[in-house]
Amino acid sequence: MGPRLLFLLLFICDEIIFGSTEDRTKAVLTLKPNWTPIFTGEAVSLTCSTEGENGNTYYRWEKTDKDSGRADEIRGWERNKMYDISKATETDSGSYTCITDSPASRSNPVSLTVADRPTAKVTVLSPEAPFYPDDKVTLRCDIAEQATWAQYTWYRDRVLIGSNSRSITISLPQEAGQYACSAQRGNPPYSSHWSPNVEISYEALPTATLTVVPQSPVFTGETVTLKCDMGSESGWRYRWYNVDKEIATGAPTYSTEGNTLMIKMAQLSHQGTYKCEGHRDGRPSRSSTSNHVSLNIMGKPTPLISSDRPSPVFTGNTVTLRCGTGQSTGWRFYWYRDTQTSDPVAQTGGDSYSIRSVRVSDGGQYWCRAGRGDPVYITEYSNAVWVNVTDSPIAVVTLLSRWPDIFSGETVTLRCGIQGEQGVDWQYSWYRDGQEMQGSSGPEYNITHADQSHSGNYSCRGTHSRDSQTSQTISVTVLEKPRPVLKGPPQSWLTEGDSVTLSCEVRGSSTGWTFHWYKSAPYRPGLEYVFNGSMGYYVELLSDSSRGAGGSYTLSPAALRHTGVYVCRAERGETAYQTKFSQPHPLWLTGPSPPLVLAVVPNKTQHFTWESFSLSCEGIGNSTGWRLRWFSIFTPEHDRCPFSMTETGSSCRISSASSLGSGVYWCQSESGEQSNPVNITVHTDDVILESPAHPFTEGDPLTLRCRIRYQPSNISADFYRDGTLLHTSSTGEMTIPAVSKSHEGLYKCSNPERGESPESWVAVKVSGLYSGSSPLVPVSVVTALIVIFVVITILLLLYHCKKIKDLRKQTTQRSSPPSSGQQQGSTNHTSNQDQTEAAGSNGAQSDYMPLQRGTTDVYDTINTEYMPLRQETSDVYETLEISHGQSQGNGEEYDDVGS
Repeated sequence: MGPRLLFLLLFICDEIIFGSTEDRTKAVLTLKPNWTPIFTGEAVSLTCSTEGENGNTYYRWEKTDKDSGRADEIRGWERNKMYDISKATETDSGSYTCITDSPASRSNPVSLTVADRPTAKVTVLSPEAPFYPDDKVTLRCDIAEQATWAQYTWYRDRVLIGSNSRSITISLPQEAGQYACSAQRGNPPYSSHWSPNVEISYEALPTATLTVVPQSPVFTGETVTLKCDMGSESGWRYRWYNVDKEIATGAPTYSTEGNTLMIKMAQLSHQGTYKCEGHRDGRPSRSSTSNHVSLNIMGKPTPLISSDRPSPVFTGNTVTLRCGTGQSTGWRFYWYRDTQTSDPVAQTGGDSYSIRSVRVSDGGQYWCRAGRGDPVYITEYSNAVWVNVTDSPIAVVTLLSRWPDIFSGETVTLRCGIQGEQGVDWQYSWYRDGQEMQGSSGPEYNITHADQSHSGNYSCRGTHSRDSQTSQTISVTVLEKPRPVLKGPPQSWLTEGDSVTLSCEVRGSSTGWTFHWYKSAPYRPGLEYVFNGSMGYYVELLSDSSRGAGGSYTLSPAALRHTGVYVCRAERGETAYQTKFSQPHPLWLTGPSPPLVLAVVPNKTQHFTWESFSLSCEGIGNSTGWRLRWFSIFTPEHDRCPFSMTETGSSCRISSASSLGSGVYWCQSESGEQSNPVNITVHTDDVILESPAHPFTEGDPLTLRCRIRYQPSNISADFYRDGTLLHTSSTGEMTIPAVSKSHEGLYKCSNPERGESPESWVAVKVSGLYSGSSPLVPVSVVTALIVIFVVITILLLLYHCKKIKDLRKQTTQRSSPPSSGQQQGSTNHTSNQDQTEAAGSNGAQSDYMPLQRGTTDVYDTINTEYMPLRQETSDVYETLEISHGQSQGNGEEYDDVGS
């Protein structure tokens, strides 16, 4: 059996035999520390003592809950008479009892109450806020829970201060700050929570403000008033000091009333530095010391009068007289002329007097004096100054320009002259619309880049110790930068050999201009870009532009190389002021025998959108480096195909046309030779006029066709030339059997239901090699061409005969008829030829037709003027001309695409 159980049995037997514990000596239970309450975190020790206890005594501990009244064993039998709680918590609260076995005894119950750790609080005992400098403030550290605290700890601005008492007294302003405290008890010390910070601050003492009237210097005999202002507080008594010596109440020559100290009939003895203070019975008991005011006493002053202009003064100017009294203020000034005993001619609040638009009658001798205070204190008379007034010279402004009009961007120079004042070093002032302009004091006023904001009425005046009269105004009007007007022939499509004159003028301004002439060109570095409305293009200065410097530029005779768009620009002045570029004027030159040819397939100038067509350059002679050039309202002049076309060598093809493809196209070689220009129009509406792309020769028939989109033939159409109705057709065609120069013009057609076509220029070239009296092609060149043509014809015939001979030989050697493939090849050739002619211009024969490759067919029905031979191993091209009527084909004639 264990010892603890044995002890329990002995205790029970003892209770039964000897009676209850109340009949014997009880154990004594003590609590240390013995204050109440115990705070959380404190150490607690319970000690159980009984008479007769010895080293073999066992102890058992019980705790009775306050709320339920149930007693629980908290420690069993042990030889430890003490029960320690190192850090008490609220759960440790209750009634404790100890039980001993030898002698058997039960202690009295001891109650233990554990409360939360308390928080200290700083209390201001005195005085009440607000606090002021020199106040003594008493603070106390309070804890709400009643307990015995041994000592207190104080902090100011988180720094420990040397005081252990519950209350402390601090002095302001040096001990102002944030205060906190805590309390301690026990050993080891147990501390309360720190109190919240309490700020002890102070307000400044009421500020005394000292003012003096009048301000220094003060003159002998004046009345001086000093006032000490304390703000809104009341009940103040005032103390006055001069050089740190208090002025006794009732002192001679001083009088006081409230916050005012008055000095009557100031003397030199009153000079010094003054200050004041306020005192009263309440808090705050005093004010701060006021600012210091120095009082300087001087003898009666004599002002000094002066004029801003030496005599003589010009009439119309302003003369300003000034009356100086030194550094003193508060004066009113009196002005006298000719005598000191007269009434003043003027009184002013300031020390100056201005005579505006001075007249001769304003001349004379002037004095001044000043007064201030109440009663008024008057100074002596000033010295005298003479004002001599004479008539002023006249300023004259002139515009230095060789021409009356001024345009935006030009330089404008105005000159100011003073009549009768040569050799005098004048300073000049310039005015526009009456407002002075800064930045120029010389006799000339320059506007380097004039714009319309510089327009106005300008005037000037001169200054040289005195002013001239302001000049009369001169009006300067700055016009918008001009755009010259370019005039040329009313029709842009001209014939080679014509005489063409272009004129350029700046309307409304005909003086001093020199004109320069430009022509459109593909982009390259150094060219100028011209923007006109929605159209932009590059231009280059013509090499012979100087021929048109006077405003007229003549091309005589006009040649194909003159094709292009022309603009002009004018300039004048030493700095070469330039106008804008003129509006563009196109010149499209056509000739009877151009060295280069622009082939258009199909051969027409108007196309519907979404249709396909191609452009290619072909040449005669030694022309190399052919390039297609074009100009449109959408893009500058280019030497490449439009972006919507596919470029192959000197050819451009478009598979689906758009309006962006509209423009004037021509071919040009590296040597400068050009083809006739062709105006290509891609039309978005439903009606176009089909006309050949190249000029017709006099005497040839001309057929024009009116087409409606998706309806190729048999339509009703009206045909016009230069806006005049020529013909009404039910088939959509109009034929001129033999054209002449009189038939040239702008043609169009219309359909009453679908609208009208754009206009196309139809050019007619004269027959033969000459136009007028000027040969277009030298005789030697014609002779050489004829010789070359004969030689080429003979070679071609020999080549042709050899082919026929070979063909017969092959036929003889064969035992069977020609294969279907050969027949089909011949048939295909004829069909392709017919389709090409039909696609050219609805039945009109094409001007350009290359031989087919890879066939042995004989061409007897070709009616072309220029035909390149088949290319096999070289790039040599020969020209063959075959006259009409030699066809050995089927004899069919194509009058209309739809037939």
